[in-house]
Amino acid sequence: MRSGKVLIGYSLAALLFALSGCKGGHEGKAVPALPTVLVSVQDVVEKSIGSQLEVVGTVQAVERALISPRVSGQIVQLPVVLGSRVQKGDLLVKISAAETSAQVLQARAQLEQVKRNLAREERLEQQEASTPETVKSLRDQVRIAEASLQEASGMLEYATMHAPFAGTITRKIASVGELASPGTVLLELENDKLLQVVAQVPERVMLKICKGDVLPVTVPATGVKVSGTVAELAAAADPVSRTTQVKIDLEPGAGDLRSGQFARVTLAGMEEKSLMISEKAVLPFGQMERVFLVDGGGKTAGVDKIARLRLVRTGSRHNGQVEILAGLTSGDQVVVGGAEKLQDGQPLNVAAESSREVPASGMEKGGPPDRDVPVPTAPGTEKGRP
Repeated sequence: MRSGKVLIGYSLAALLFALSGCKGGHEGKAVPALPTVLVSVQDVVEKSIGSQLEVVGTVQAVERALISPRVSGQIVQLPVVLGSRVQKGDLLVKISAAETSAQVLQARAQLEQVKRNLAREERLEQQEASTPETVKSLRDQVRIAEASLQEASGMLEYATMHAPFAGTITRKIASVGELASPGTVLLELENDKLLQVVAQVPERVMLKICKGDVLPVTVPATGVKVSGTVAELAAAADPVSRTTQVKIDLEPGAGDLRSGQFARVTLAGMEEKSLMISEKAVLPFGQMERVFLVDGGGKTAGVDKIARLRLVRTGSRHNGQVEILAGLTSGDQVVVGGAEKLQDGQPLNVAAESSREVPASGMEKGGPPDRDVPVPTAPGTEKGRP
């Protein structure tokens, strides 16, 4: 019995020894060292940049008229259709105003009657058969009758509507035979040769805009990019939206633009300080962006520097420079040339000139075999050098 226990003890000891030996074999496996890579770097600096603000607007006609009658009646003539081009003074709508015509005839007859009475009394006054008061009263009646006739004639003229300016019929609501009433819109006329953009400008930049300023305008639907001149600027801001209305006149013949189209207006924003680096230092990583920092400091060439991966958030781009919104601080050093195949923790050999990029011919195949992508190394670097 005792010898059996001893045998079991020896067996357990042998098993533990075998397991420990296997584990130690895995821990002792050599991890391939990352090769040193020659890179060029750039300091992260804070610069003042002029931001740009883009506001949306709507293309509208400078001259726009809603044609509506001032008298009631049936429409007897409507010689225009939707899209018709008319000249100033062309007939647009004619209304049959029988009542107004009757009023004109009545006012004309009353005027003729009063004039005859005045002529008779003036002759009697010369014969001393009438009084001056009677003649003066008849003269007042003549003036009243003339005013009545003028009023009735004016109302009759309202039954015929003409184009106030040259333009295009952009909306047609009524048709021949319908009954028109005062204030009801029958047609809409716009001058499509003179267009403007109406936009709402935020209150933080409205003080920088003055009448006569030239602003760039883009109409995405047609791809037209034109310059517009600020023609009107509201003096007060909307208390709800905190914006101010601006009307920008477009250049005549700027393109095939139409009223109602969507437009964008570019405004100069405020001067802001931002961290700027070269676009070459920012590498896309899926839906994220990353850069490699130089860990170890110093600007002199050496091999004691290590690449550190850092995720960043970028903003606007200006002349090959990109704005860094988060992830870096002023004074950091980022890799500009040779960062495409770097890995976190890889040794670096910083070039003396920060603006110089690593040439493609200087890359050697020395990366570890289990690497997804080959790692570039500096020219002349010995294989296996840490």
